Amino acid sequence: MNWSENGSISDESAMPAEAQAPDAAQAPANTLFMGDSGELALDTRRALVQLLAGPSLDGRRHPKLWPILVRDEAVIRRRLAELFLELVIDRDVQVAFTRQADTGDLEVPLLLRRAQLTFIDSILLLHLRQRLTQADSQGDRAVVSTDEVREFLSLYERAANTDRAGFVKRVHASIEKIKKHSILQKIRSSEDRFEISPTLKLLFSAEEIQALTHLYQRMAAGETPAQLAQIDADEEADQ
Repeated sequence: MNWSENGSISDESAMPAEAQAPDAAQAPANTLFMGDSGELALDTRRALVQLLAGPSLDGRRHPKLWPILVRDEAVIRRRLAELFLELVIDRDVQVAFTRQADTGDLEVPLLLRRAQLTFIDSILLLHLRQRLTQADSQGDRAVVSTDEVREFLSLYERAANTDRAGFVKRVHASIEKIKKHSILQKIRSSEDRFEISPTLKLLFSAEEIQALTHLYQRMAAGETPAQLAQIDADEEADQ
């Protein structure tokens, strides 16, 4: 350390090099474009963007991004937390996605938009979740066809209390919604067969599965609760 003759610290030696010559300061190592002030490496940014774009980051669909996510999980979690988001990750099935963090009574802006599920949507998701569990237990891929899904949902046509054409329309809309959120992923070699994404394992809590299973059993038995009838009436009014 340099000292002046009067025993005080020299101003020049105490001042950081960046402060002495701001124009000479080096640009961040991860600068990727003009005006880039980011700190993350390119591959880390790609993984973060995929999580934000959604609906998930899948090790099978994104084989180059998955190891990056695992490597940089801590820093990605921090970046998401700054947006009031939580990273949900399952290393066994190599699937990850983001959801709104539980902030309690703290009022925060919501970045993610929640999809509203109709009764038919819920029944379809539960069926796919059960098929996924069954396939896992047998060591098989969870694959369903469009015709199979339509046939399964047709069991609830009378319970849904609507006309045939309207019900078919709602079934088609439900299938398209699930496909849009990548829960059903098209198999390249087939036009109407889809693989059920393992992401579905992470979307249902144990309580939700139990509640939907109970609902499924009641509807399969032909029961039409007044609450479900009201839901159907509201859905038809929105169409």
